[in-house]
Amino acid sequence: MTDIADLPFAMYDAFTDVPYSGSQAAIVLNAGQLSTENRMRIARQIGVPATSFVDRIEGTTVSLQFFSTVMELPMCGHGTLCLITRLVDLDLLPCDSDDWHNATLDLPKGKATVKYRRNTNGRIEVMLDVATATFAPAALDMDRLATLLGITPDDYSSSLPAEVASADFIHLCLPLRDLDAMNRLQPDFAGLAAFCIENGLETVAAFSTDVIAVDRHLHVRDFCPAVGVSESAAAGTTNAALAAYLFRNNLVKPEGADLFEIRAEQGLKLGRPSQITSRIMVSDGDITRLQVGGIATRVIEGKLSLPSPDSGPLSQQ
Repeated sequence: MTDIADLPFAMYDAFTDVPYSGSQAAIVLNAGQLSTENRMRIARQIGVPATSFVDRIEGTTVSLQFFSTVMELPMCGHGTLCLITRLVDLDLLPCDSDDWHNATLDLPKGKATVKYRRNTNGRIEVMLDVATATFAPAALDMDRLATLLGITPDDYSSSLPAEVASADFIHLCLPLRDLDAMNRLQPDFAGLAAFCIENGLETVAAFSTDVIAVDRHLHVRDFCPAVGVSESAAAGTTNAALAAYLFRNNLVKPEGADLFEIRAEQGLKLGRPSQITSRIMVSDGDITRLQVGGIATRVIEGKLSLPSPDSGPLSQQ
């Protein structure tokens, strides 16, 4: 009979206070003995857009890796919201007041800073520091892209440029004319994945400044078939790139001295509505800090069963 080892496991929905909306991410604790191959297998089995594997927690430094169902991710905004909320829920990170607390993510490609606090509703608000993207004109076959997206070139914005934003991921920032154009999007995901791979893109972030909720600045649909997710219900790194795009195109007004806040709606077409907040701090007209975040909601928790080391290939290093 096979011996079974258990690892603590949970699933949260990010960028929402309502279960079964937002973007899904899983958290696996005590994962230090799992090989990269086995993390990939587990992520595929779980099947959500991102799974974080926590190797260790030392004070407020969390060593981990993120995986999608097809690859390791260098960073994951929505996965970070779920991770930090989970660790606070388990008292593995301190959150003893409504003041901002600091944590550090120690990832294979570098460290990232996270701020979190308990808001006035008692929910954990998480803001992740992300790299500010660099931008370049989109030198792409835009007619072919329109066909792959199920729209026509007339649906592109006539006043805003399509640009490629490069940071932790490479995003095509694709402004559309209005909500009608957004609603007509019907991507050919296989074709779009090939297009992204051919052109060195990881996501196609279609957006409109025409919105449904009056307190939002952006309506977003983010297509990511090249990295294992046909469409993301909520994407932190994508929204951070779009916030920087809006800032550099003078499309947002400051909330206070040298502070801009960009609020996006996403996931509505998927039936998983999400609210994503990006904050930009500037000095002398340049971005000095870029954060993205929101809250996350637990939907599942339990244990992940694994064979013991001498029982089968899943736990071999």
